[in-house]
Amino acid sequence: MPCETGLSKLRPQKESQPMLLNLAQWLQSLSPDWGFLRVFQYITFRAVMAALTSLLIGLIAGPAVIRKLTALKIGQPIRGYGMETHMAKSGTPTMGGVLILLSIAISTLLWFDLSNRFVWIVLIVTLGFGAIGWVDDWRKVVNKDPEGMRSREKYFWQSVIGLLAAFYLVFSISESSNLRVLDLFMNWAVSGFDVNLPPKAGLMVPFFKEVSYPLGVFGFVVLTYLVIVGSSNAVNLTDGLDGLAIMPVVMVGSALGVFAYVTGSSVYAKYLFLPYIPGTGELLIFCAAMAGAGLAFLWFNTHPAQVFMGDVGALALGGALGTIAVIVRQEIVLAIMGGIFVVEALSVMAQVSYFKYTKKKYGEGRRILKMAPLHHHFEKSGWKETQVVVRFWIITMLLCLVGLSTLKLR
Repeated sequence: MPCETGLSKLRPQKESQPMLLNLAQWLQSLSPDWGFLRVFQYITFRAVMAALTSLLIGLIAGPAVIRKLTALKIGQPIRGYGMETHMAKSGTPTMGGVLILLSIAISTLLWFDLSNRFVWIVLIVTLGFGAIGWVDDWRKVVNKDPEGMRSREKYFWQSVIGLLAAFYLVFSISESSNLRVLDLFMNWAVSGFDVNLPPKAGLMVPFFKEVSYPLGVFGFVVLTYLVIVGSSNAVNLTDGLDGLAIMPVVMVGSALGVFAYVTGSSVYAKYLFLPYIPGTGELLIFCAAMAGAGLAFLWFNTHPAQVFMGDVGALALGGALGTIAVIVRQEIVLAIMGGIFVVEALSVMAQVSYFKYTKKKYGEGRRILKMAPLHHHFEKSGWKETQVVVRFWIITMLLCLVGLSTLKLR
């Protein structure tokens, strides 16, 4: 058990000034009767409140957003080659991811330390990928084109955001303040793009915590880029059934919040042999807000769905998960906990690659699965939509438990 001195290190320092914490401290200065507001200093309390805030925003604003999307005739077009059972969903309001992003943004801004650089970069990546998804969805709706933004254009803008985030994070994780981050970047540039990064910037291997592969600046950037862009597209591919994507996002995001809290604590990080990265604890606020917003959206997205999140939600949430995993140095654990996302993406890659290969070799394309992504294969095999969704939820829950076990097992 950590001693009181150790516990005190887990508390945010006075320079941490979330918006509502400022209000609480002002009220305390007026009268000692407001002393109970000291609870606002604890990051765990603020995380719970962030989750409740985003949940309430989503539940209250949800019906109005759905009515507005319906009035604007922002309905989901269904691909002609899609599942026959999905044709009845044509016209269901899409772009509901806007509700998720608004809930996350408002709740996070209210409860996190506004000086924390890690939360800001996650917010920027999330909203940036959300903007790409917005354009994609808008083209689908306005142009009545189920394909939306062309893949090359979408991939280009994802790459721009992913690379910018990667270059910032490689130096941000290695230092404790923005000023020192700038100094490290200048040293890297002056030295001819050759600088030694600390061990915590290496690739961490779960279950073998003493193993950390040094990546170097360029290796870190490439890995970060692949994780952020890859997870964004993987979540987007998974979002094909009512409630299928949002609940795994909630579970994986919540688990990453635990890693963020531990990594941001010098006491717990040392005890669990994890890298100590000051400031990552505040990411728990974002993860909690994402969980609350996701549960609120699931209220309206459960079968039969009243609204779909669209690319504006799926791309943004996937990018957020990838960015958080990179910051807390748990890229491999993200692949484990988000196994459903990984398998869905691999199923599409395998299906397309095999189809092209057989078409070139035999003159006609052949398929490995009845339909890709994987969830459609199971639908074609006779599973009901709700069976696929709930079973994928169960698998994700088990994978998250495996991921969390890496905190202790070594």
